[in-house]
Amino acid sequence: MLIADLHIHSRYSRGCSRDLSPETLWQWSQLKGIGVVGTGDFTHPGWIDELQARLEADEGGLLKLRPGLPLPEVYPACRSDVRFLLTAEISCIYRRHDRTRKVHLVLLAPDFPTVLRINSALAGIGNLASDGRPILGLDAYRLLEMLLAISPRIMVIPAHAWTPHFSVFGAFSGFDSLEECFADLTPHIRAIETGLSSDPAMNRRLPALDGIQLISCSDAHSPAKLGREATLLDVPATYSAITSALSTGTGLAGTIEFFPQEGKYYLDGHRDCGVCLLPEETRLYGGRCPTCGGKLTVGVLHRVEELARRTVAEQPDGFPPFESIVPLAELIASVAGFGPASKRVQSVYHGLLQSLGSEFHILREATEQEIAAVSSQPVATAIANMRRGVVRISPGYDGEFGRVMPVPA
Repeated sequence: MLIADLHIHSRYSRGCSRDLSPETLWQWSQLKGIGVVGTGDFTHPGWIDELQARLEADEGGLLKLRPGLPLPEVYPACRSDVRFLLTAEISCIYRRHDRTRKVHLVLLAPDFPTVLRINSALAGIGNLASDGRPILGLDAYRLLEMLLAISPRIMVIPAHAWTPHFSVFGAFSGFDSLEECFADLTPHIRAIETGLSSDPAMNRRLPALDGIQLISCSDAHSPAKLGREATLLDVPATYSAITSALSTGTGLAGTIEFFPQEGKYYLDGHRDCGVCLLPEETRLYGGRCPTCGGKLTVGVLHRVEELARRTVAEQPDGFPPFESIVPLAELIASVAGFGPASKRVQSVYHGLLQSLGSEFHILREATEQEIAAVSSQPVATAIANMRRGVVRISPGYDGEFGRVMPVPA
């Protein structure tokens, strides 16, 4: 089983860690348990130069680190093969139907020559060196049309499809359907990324998405955030097999998700006033903050309910399963009473990796007894409760991450 995280960023994207490099992505993919990781940001001239210098093609159309590079440490229990897949995110900001649209798209490309053709075409539209996630004044439809002309093997996936400000279904700048955005090219959109603030159960409330595959990725801005969400694939580690699974669902085994309430746009609200509201409360207040009267940020749950045609109970069977997790450092922090980045929490975190293996193995497979023996019974109990969905939730809203904590023993 492959675990893939295909939407990430490099240090060339704004607000991203300077520690992001091909070598640290290789290292942290193993610590997390990821077998295929996106490169992110292949449109940036500095990053694509680094990728070409440090990666080479394998026999299946993916990329691997070139031999002889100095590599960071990986605990023996975590060591595994890691392959890279060329990916990038584009921010399309444009006018359509008298509204400003802001749609983010993830691109998957089969090889460096294709990427160089993409970059050559896009360089005539915007400044690719300004940000790892370039902002282009280009209609999403036109971008898809351009990419298909370059190569039909390029895959385009709407990124974090429900976030309010920068997504295909976003409350403030998106559309009410894929067809409204992509028109006659909609059949070429075969998958969407659900984003941190929604999960497959929410998306399956829309019959219009029944033929669309649902994938999950971390959108990581630092190495340690890899694998916040990921996609499970029961296919060989090749570009063709992976994109086929993401397009058809055959070989798409499921996803690993945030609890959507932890996402920073799950509920409606106004962060400056500390106001967090359910959709029905937002409607009651006419979309205005009850404290200051300003406009509320409409969250993902509200937007899903606007477009849904099913209840959760009415969802059809036959779709890939998903499992909800809390990142391991957050689980340890909830027990220890210190922040996830604290020395105490990080000591326990790395002790578990060193002894038991990758973070995904610990969160999904290691026994409670194994975890307790290396850390503590409260940590083991927290992980067991997370697996059962026995959690306390303080939902996110208006750019503020929520908190999901296992119920203590």
